[in-house]
Amino acid sequence: MRKAKPKKRYVLPDPKFGDTLVTKFVNNLMLQGKKSIAYDIFYGACELVEKRTSENGLEVWRKALNNIMPAVEVRSRRVGGANFQVPTEVRPDRKVSLGIKWLIKYARLRGEKTMRERLAGEIVAASKGEGAAVKKKDDTHRMAEANKAFSHFRF
Repeated sequence: MRKAKPKKRYVLPDPKFGDTLVTKFVNNLMLQGKKSIAYDIFYGACELVEKRTSENGLEVWRKALNNIMPAVEVRSRRVGGANFQVPTEVRPDRKVSLGIKWLIKYARLRGEKTMRERLAGEIVAASKGEGAAVKKKDDTHRMAEANKAFSHFRF
């Protein structure tokens, strides 16, 4: 158990849109400290989304992220020698981070040639309520629903 709660780290807004959520997304997208490449991938994906949907790329990305963010999840809890999957509500900051991580993970697993195309494809699919990241959210919700009987074990 740690003594004190760690200080909250605040990220700076991104250069193009002036949005801190974009910076958080790019920080998760970044590999080996290559932030400028991560920004290029994100901005390129937004442009591709604009071409495909003829809507604002950033708004489509926000909509996709909202479709992916989970409301409940299951957490393992040991009670009387048995492990139970206890459904708990997800904190707002964790919702955002899970949504970002799932979007990037399932974009990387797609079959398109470049990461820009993969990310754009996953954003478009998620904004429509389709795609692997939305399926992950639905599976998480389904698991929480199935284990609703153990919700009285909440800590």
